[in-house]
Amino acid sequence: MLSTLLIAAALTGASPDMLDLAIERFREIQTYRVTLHSTHADGEERLRYFYSKPGRVRMEFIHPHAGAVLVYDPSTQRARLWPFGAGRFPELKLSPENPLIRSPRGQQVDKSDVGALLDNVKALKQGGAMTAHGEQLLEQRPTQHIDVVGEGNYAVAGVHRYELWLDAETLFPVKVISRDRNDAILETVRMNDAEIDVALPANLFDPQD
Repeated sequence: MLSTLLIAAALTGASPDMLDLAIERFREIQTYRVTLHSTHADGEERLRYFYSKPGRVRMEFIHPHAGAVLVYDPSTQRARLWPFGAGRFPELKLSPENPLIRSPRGQQVDKSDVGALLDNVKALKQGGAMTAHGEQLLEQRPTQHIDVVGEGNYAVAGVHRYELWLDAETLFPVKVISRDRNDAILETVRMNDAEIDVALPANLFDPQD
C-alpha cells in the first residue's frame, strides 16, 4: 500500500520516491479510462483508452482512423480490430506484434498501459538516475514532476530520458515526454480526463457482432 512507503520515508527522514509510489498505486488500480493525445515526428493520435486488469485493453480512435476500435484480451493473446466501429464488418484478429496495429514508434497494444510505461521508467532509472522536481502546476493542476535519464547511452525501448508529471493526489501520469540519446523528443503524451477504478461494462472488452 502507499502508506507503507510513506511511513518508511517518514521514519528514515528520506523523501518518498514518487516513481515507486506511482508503481505501487498502479498495482492497486483495477480499471481506468482516459483520453490520450500523442504527438510525435510522424503526426499525432487521439483516442479513448480503457483498461481492466489483468491487462484487457480497448482503444477507440478519434484521430486518425476515427471510429476504429481495437480490443486486446490477454487470455487469448490476440487483438481484435474493427476499422469502421465495433461489431461492423470487417473484424480482424491479429497478433499484438502485427505492424498493422503497432504505433509509429513500435508500441504494442499488450504493452500500452500505464503499468508498462512505469515499468519502462523504472528500468531506465535502474540504469541511470532520477531527479524529483517536486510539486508543479501543469495547466493549473498540481502534479509531481520527475525526470529519469539513462547513464551514458543507456536506453529502454529506445528512450534515454523520461519526463513525467504525476497527478499530485493519485500519482496517475498526466503528461509524459520521452527523448532519445540526443535529447530530441520522441513523443509527448497527455492523459486527460482520467477516471480510476471506474465501473466498466462487462461487454466493453468483448464486443458482440
